[in-house]
Amino acid sequence: MVGIKDVARRAGVSIGTVSNVVNRPHMVSASTRARVLSAIQELGYVRDESARQLRAGRSRIMALLVLDLGNPFFVDIARGAEETAQDEGLHVITCDSGHRADREVSYLSMLAEQRVRGVLLSPVDTSGAALETFRRSEIPYVFVDRRVPADEASSVSVDDVTGGALAARHLVETGHTEVAFVNGPSILAQCRDREAGVRSVLDASSARLSVLETSELDVASGRDAASRLLGMSPRPTAVFCANDLLALGVLQGMVAAGVRVPDELAIVGYDDIEFAGAAAVPLTSVRQPARRLGRAAAELLIAETADGDEPVARQTVVFEPELVVRASTSLTRSH
Repeated sequence: MVGIKDVARRAGVSIGTVSNVVNRPHMVSASTRARVLSAIQELGYVRDESARQLRAGRSRIMALLVLDLGNPFFVDIARGAEETAQDEGLHVITCDSGHRADREVSYLSMLAEQRVRGVLLSPVDTSGAALETFRRSEIPYVFVDRRVPADEASSVSVDDVTGGALAARHLVETGHTEVAFVNGPSILAQCRDREAGVRSVLDASSARLSVLETSELDVASGRDAASRLLGMSPRPTAVFCANDLLALGVLQGMVAAGVRVPDELAIVGYDDIEFAGAAAVPLTSVRQPARRLGRAAAELLIAETADGDEPVARQTVVFEPELVVRASTSLTRSH
């Protein structure tokens, strides 16, 4: 492996000069800098970043551990986190637990071994068991897309109870009395909160609620839910899905079965990913500000890991969701 001594020898300068070119280029004259950079390129030198970080005592790498990178919602969170990190000269590595607690534990163990600067975490296991060992590493972490008490950790989330209520209220106000909620795994706090929001509205109305739980929050599970909905009697006239991927799967299944949306079935999703508005029948959806979630979480983590004598107070940041009405729900319906 080419080392800094080889570069110094090729450029005819000291090791300290090469170090300055790499880390503090403003301290080196333009001509010397050009000679060193030419030697670096010729030799293919790559600095040992892990060794540099060990000497400095601080990594420039943050980690983002999310539930599902197949969901564009989490991709947008990652983009927001990366934007904030780059502004601070930091980098983000993104890990996908795939909704599996064992993978979450494995990733947290690896991140502790690598001594990353901190972790942005969207957890599978809401009991906190997966974090027990990781906490001993004393690496800071911030929850994203999940609210926790500030004495436990900083967190950034959306009010999912309000989000569920927004969707249910829209369906009730447009005249639906047979409503289905296609939910994801109940282990996820987000799914439980969205269902709680739905029930808070429908329990106070004359509408009847049916709940269908899926094992995954993806399009395939939505298509499976569509088959189950088609077999129900009476068949719901409206369905609210725990995320947009489920809603897109339900939409696909209904279109394939010849069910007209929204005339025979109104559909509401959650997240308002880009594909929601671009669907064959544009989806009404509860919008979450995903990029803002990522940016805010990264800001909190950077503040916690900044140099300073005084500890930074942990914060609980909660954004409000917004209902975006599109063609998949009727604006008016006869009672």
